[in-house]
Amino acid sequence: MTRPDTRVVRADTRVVRADTRVVRVADCLTAALERDREHEALVTRGGRWTYAQLDDLGARAAQVWLDLGVRAGDRVAVSLPNEVDIIAAFHGAMRVGAVWVGVNQALAAPEQAYLREDSGASCFLADGAVAGATATISLDEWRSRVDAATPARDLPEVDPDAPAALAYTSGTTGRPKGAIHSQRNLLLPAAVVSATRNYGTDLRKGDNMPCTILNLMVLTTLLAAAAGGTTVLMDQSYAQGVAEWIEREQVTVWNGSPALLHSLTHADDVAPAALRSLREVWSGGAALPEVLRRHFAERFGVPVVGTYGLTEAPTIVSIDPVDGSFVPGASGRVLPHLDLQVGAQGELCLAAASSGPFAGAYCPPLGYWQRPEASAELCAGGVLHTGDIGFVDDDGWLHVLDRLNLVIVRGGANVYPAEVERVLLAIDGVAGCAVLGLADERLGERVVAAVEFDAGASITDEELAEHCGRELAKYKVPERFVVFAALPRNAMGKVDRAALRAQFPEEGAPR
Repeated sequence: MTRPDTRVVRADTRVVRADTRVVRVADCLTAALERDREHEALVTRGGRWTYAQLDDLGARAAQVWLDLGVRAGDRVAVSLPNEVDIIAAFHGAMRVGAVWVGVNQALAAPEQAYLREDSGASCFLADGAVAGATATISLDEWRSRVDAATPARDLPEVDPDAPAALAYTSGTTGRPKGAIHSQRNLLLPAAVVSATRNYGTDLRKGDNMPCTILNLMVLTTLLAAAAGGTTVLMDQSYAQGVAEWIEREQVTVWNGSPALLHSLTHADDVAPAALRSLREVWSGGAALPEVLRRHFAERFGVPVVGTYGLTEAPTIVSIDPVDGSFVPGASGRVLPHLDLQVGAQGELCLAAASSGPFAGAYCPPLGYWQRPEASAELCAGGVLHTGDIGFVDDDGWLHVLDRLNLVIVRGGANVYPAEVERVLLAIDGVAGCAVLGLADERLGERVVAAVEFDAGASITDEELAEHCGRELAKYKVPERFVVFAALPRNAMGKVDRAALRAQFPEEGAPR
């Protein structure tokens, strides 16, 4: 494998079936409606909706937004559970040209307030009373209004390249920033993924992560619409609950975090037969340990598909091929609407594909909301700077090493936390981990690992260090291991590094 300083990688362009002419969310249901209006579009705990019914709900929701005074360009903040309401509200907002701001229900009140205030949202739709909102409409009132509304059908066409959604980053280095995406941006990855995976009307895409995360909205209702399939929106995020959903609704494709895949693999009360409808499982949000990929496939007979994506893309950038091939430690192959450049310091940069059926279709994000300097850095040189370090090997497989701003500099040598974490996660009994650099007067930073064990596992620091020493250079081996009963995680299942680091005072001992 080689690690070139600069290299443009173009993915396989043999895929020719994808309609990139759909650039407005208002039109994304059209093909499915023409094919079969009564085909099941959405399943939630609350019921089932056909494409005709979903289209009607979207039109009714559009009228409610208009009645609330929302117009094109206005920001609307929405904090709702995984139910039909959030899907309808999204479709309605897109039809009137509003700018969608998903507010995760798991966020603390000050965090939610920050997103509303930073975005300048004129309306806040929430499940229950939320203090401090500029304007709030409760879920109960929203449902009543939607039920009574006349569907808004004759609406002006929205600009497909205008701001349509703000996707706030996790804020690991300060306050979250809102990446600005257009409707064209949101629809393209859904169409490309559907085409490259050969999805059709039999797709039953299951998702348990919150749809307040914009990437998830792309991979639920927009992906299913591109395929003419069905979104199965789950309201459970623990192993047994997810397994019940998959079995009951015969889900064919499901994406989950490595932490949840790990829980399913070790859940004695989840029978392998419960997941037999699955054709593939995506892993995203964090590095996929190869030991987890192997154990999951051995237990359930389902291939685990590695992916790489980011909020600013939006969503998936690369994925393992449909033929089941993969390379340990890699994150699949770059999707064919993108060209990937490995630039300065090994940073991964994205641009529109210059050849093939998707040439020129990709548009980079419109920057960060009200942050001109950060926006200029994000798209400097006409490419999207991901902030991730990696390389592409000679066979075209993408290897993501780490975040550029997470690199630990120990005595002048770079240590990539993700590289160390992959080694730790390969140890049986390690359920999760995060590697941090703590300030050191002599070396600059020292390498420390926070680890979480499976129930009943007993692993000593010496055993952890010995395993790392066999796989890594000496300077990369953590000098301390700190055991946590449960590592702090965000809604995507990623370890919340900011919350974790806050538990370490300057001298490096956890509080």
